[in-house]
Amino acid sequence: MSALSQSSTQPYNYDIVRKFTVMAVVWGVLGMFAGVYIALELTWPVFNFDIPEITFGRLRPVHTTLVIFGFGGSALFATSYYVVQRTCQVRLVSDGLANFTFWGWNLSVGLAAISYMFGYTQAREYAEMVWPIDILIAVTWVAYFMVYVFTLKNRSQPHIYVANWFFVAFILATAILHIFNNMEVPVSVFSLKSYSLHAGVQDAMTQWWYGHNAVGFFLTAAFLGMMYYFVPKQAGRPVYSYRLSIIHFWALIFLYMWVGAHHLHWTALPDWTSTLAATFSILLLLPSWGGMINGIMTLSGAWDKLRTDPVIRFLIVALSFYGMSTFEGPLMSLKSVNALSHYTDWTIGHVHSGALGWVAMITIGSFYHMIPRLWETKMYSDRLIFVHFWLATIGIVLYISSMWVAGIGQGWMLRAFDEYGNLSYTFIETVAFLKEPYAIRAIGGAFFVAGMFLMAFNVFMTIRKSAVERAELEAKIAAKMAKVAG
Repeated sequence: MSALSQSSTQPYNYDIVRKFTVMAVVWGVLGMFAGVYIALELTWPVFNFDIPEITFGRLRPVHTTLVIFGFGGSALFATSYYVVQRTCQVRLVSDGLANFTFWGWNLSVGLAAISYMFGYTQAREYAEMVWPIDILIAVTWVAYFMVYVFTLKNRSQPHIYVANWFFVAFILATAILHIFNNMEVPVSVFSLKSYSLHAGVQDAMTQWWYGHNAVGFFLTAAFLGMMYYFVPKQAGRPVYSYRLSIIHFWALIFLYMWVGAHHLHWTALPDWTSTLAATFSILLLLPSWGGMINGIMTLSGAWDKLRTDPVIRFLIVALSFYGMSTFEGPLMSLKSVNALSHYTDWTIGHVHSGALGWVAMITIGSFYHMIPRLWETKMYSDRLIFVHFWLATIGIVLYISSMWVAGIGQGWMLRAFDEYGNLSYTFIETVAFLKEPYAIRAIGGAFFVAGMFLMAFNVFMTIRKSAVERAELEAKIAAKMAKVAG
């Protein structure tokens, strides 16, 4: 393992954590701004310019990729590298491989966004990146796995803290999902076009196996690893029940792999398959709420901090949305509810209650905890953190409530029949109904993005303040040394 030997005498490698943290904020601002813009395109035709690269069809995958993989992925790299070093009390096993993951991951995200804008995709819902980028992601992910696992192997503590369990599960599952969902044959070495090895209903099954497990492992298990470290640290309290956290882990990991087919009710997929998926989806409610309760009860004896600590507010609201969206998901997996909700904007609202309410809020709270420690200074402005919290919370509430109205209204209109058995509403009437909810959705997204711009400014000023303080300290040390030498 000489290639994986430590390359610095510093106790921890915070440089890689800083780089991923900064890029997470950058991708978050860009990706969420793209989301607001496509929301405007859907609401007001004036925003639809005759420029192919910024049409809805091309910007939509740019938005999802930058937010999920750019913002979320970079946040997971940053926090997992931070947590594994702190809990194992050992430096990352290889600075070189860690840096490779930084450049490989961010290059993949950037190239994917550019390729989407120019119209290059696989033309599959959950496998959109072209094959060379898929290979780059796979190689980067193998390097990530090696850095993480060998750092755990070198730990100075005999115990593996539960946050690391969730991070390792996420890394392993994401590798399996990415490789098997993206099995394809390129037309030629010099062409970006390829043909998937899956076809027909098998292709649909594979894509939803990937799609829902990306939610289950990339967007849930991984961020639970974040939660199990940063909530206790910020609250200054131990995890409410360590035993419950282990039960939460094993139940979640076992159940999630089975649930993807609940997105394919009423299709050519065999009925028993989607029924099995719905059954496991209902069972998922138990470990999900167990984890939410474990996180919230960790604040026992520290509830007063909600009045004074904006970081705790981000974390507790994130847990609340985790509980809400993991109740809504099993509900929507039921065939009777799914018949109303699927293919409507209710699904969009559900996705964003998890993406904004859970993933983004837990990430932002974790970053506000981590950044002062990474740059060894206080945040530039605590007041801006409070403002960010309210902008984000108001934005999420507007977004989700408008999509509930839009989706449930859509569902009822599309299922309404008159006394003669004919549809009561035409499709265009359901589209006209969406005008007001879509406008509120765009306003909610604008609130959330405003908070992200505020965060970017706060982080930038904190980094600049840290540099100034370090320069002043070095000048004082140099002056003292000169005085002693004189």
